[in-house]
Amino acid sequence: MTITQTIEAVSVVSSTPMPQFRLKPQGQWTYQDWFNFPEDGWKYEIINGDLYIMPPPAIYHQMSSLDLATLMNYYARKNKLGRILEAPCSVKLPKQDVPVEPDIFFIKQERLDIIGKTQVKGSPDLVIEILSPSNFTYDRETKFAVYQENSVPEYWLVNYWQKTIEVFVLREGSYQLQGKYGLTDTVLSEQLTGFTVDVAEIFDF
Repeated sequence: MTITQTIEAVSVVSSTPMPQFRLKPQGQWTYQDWFNFPEDGWKYEIINGDLYIMPPPAIYHQMSSLDLATLMNYYARKNKLGRILEAPCSVKLPKQDVPVEPDIFFIKQERLDIIGKTQVKGSPDLVIEILSPSNFTYDRETKFAVYQENSVPEYWLVNYWQKTIEVFVLREGSYQLQGKYGLTDTVLSEQLTGFTVDVAEIFDF
């Protein structure tokens, strides 16, 4: 599918007007292109020269993200474990030329020096992406591979329409599924030490 077709497809799903700018062939997008994208509510990410465009997030996406980030932030601050940050916030991964914007991420107290004034320079200790129907495979495949390549120790995939959370942990350079959790389950984080959350609490809608 071309970029234009992708934009048109997600525009239909989201009822959001298609962004207007000059398109380039995949593989040729750069940091400068990313820097110059309009602030129109759409999310633009460039991975290995390929442009990925996502429409503004759905309400349930934002509710899930806010509730989870709030619980994690309170726990991290109370226990002086580090910082929770959320999109829009640029993260410059070691092996990527262009920053990405995880939905939620955690950086341990002893690594807070990677947080700069305009972006984070380094891999977070925990990344969470909230899946959307329009970009389901992007977070599950493309960004999964990028976070794995850049040695992010823990990766969560939050699915608000199926009301599940999948947790992957890095083992010898590859992600292993720690578990897929539903409404009756409790999730435990390895990196945010001691943090647990009941899945039902995140999807209380």
